[in-house]
Amino acid sequence: MKYVLLGTLNADWAGKHADRIAKARGKAEALRIKLESIHYTQGRYDFVDIVDAPNPEAAVAFSLWYAAQGFGRIETMPAFDNASFEGAVKLAKG
Repeated sequence: MKYVLLGTLNADWAGKHADRIAKARGKAEALRIKLESIHYTQGRYDFVDIVDAPNPEAAVAFSLWYAAQGFGRIETMPAFDNASFEGAVKLAKG
């Protein structure tokens, strides 16, 4: 399943970009999470990532691990493709 990760960077790690990314990629791979894209933003969040995780537990585990490392915080949201959304609309209509 795909997830949108909305993240912030801890000021201590903002200048250590390569090291933070290498560690995060390693943990994601260990959890079988595929990183599809990274986008850096300005405003409330510092980055938006799109990932494909094997299950919800892996997605949550990555967010918990990221915070425990002191890198910052991640808000994890499931992302539904168009077909899944249309199926949910049909179910809602009864």
